[in-house]
Amino acid sequence: MSAIVKLLQAMLSSFKDLIPIILVVSFFEIFVLHQAPAELGSILVGVIFIVLGLTFFVFGLEMGLFPIGGSLAEALARKGSVFWLVIFSFSLGFGTTLAEPALTAVANEAAQVAANAGAIESNKQAMSSYAMGLRLTVAISVGLAILVGVIRILKGWPIHYLIIGGYVLVMILTSFAPANIIGIAYDSGGVTTSTITVPLVTALGVGLASVIKGRNPMVDGFGLIAFASLSPMIFVLLYGMVFLK
Repeated sequence: MSAIVKLLQAMLSSFKDLIPIILVVSFFEIFVLHQAPAELGSILVGVIFIVLGLTFFVFGLEMGLFPIGGSLAEALARKGSVFWLVIFSFSLGFGTTLAEPALTAVANEAAQVAANAGAIESNKQAMSSYAMGLRLTVAISVGLAILVGVIRILKGWPIHYLIIGGYVLVMILTSFAPANIIGIAYDSGGVTTSTITVPLVTALGVGLASVIKGRNPMVDGFGLIAFASLSPMIFVLLYGMVFLK
């Protein structure tokens, strides 16, 4: 019974999250354009599907996947296996990023635009290959970023030195990268920190910092998302320099 109540609460929360979007669209339709939305019935059905989709998606993640990051990190840390902890952190970053719907959408759009601009061949195979190349590049970069972040927690390295150094590298690479990859690279840092990646990676960091002696979860447990946002920019810029010249 409690699961049903939580599901209904999640559904209400999803609807509340959509209210600002609904209000903005309604305001511009009614008061600026002075018209009723076209196909209002289809729009309302679509909103219902969005609420249900978001609810089941987030609720499923909270029940099935979110606890895994923290519990596995704690178990591996207590076992004292740095090797498997590093492998797990890379795999978690890689897998969650590859599954990100936002990354898939951006990669597909980038492939379409690249084909229209003549940067790649305008056929399904070339666009699919380009999009998958972007997705794999970003996923590998996030996996390595989470790996570095976990090592930082284990070693107690100051986070600001790594972040500053990373952004300096981004600025340097931007000067040499093709112009048609720079915007995509910068956007890649944002799409990796979405619905799936953020909770799992945060759980990993906090869970790990909670069981390591001398580490403060508030100080050391957070910051992995910053690495996950930074590393895709570096790797996608390099991807463009290698494959788009």
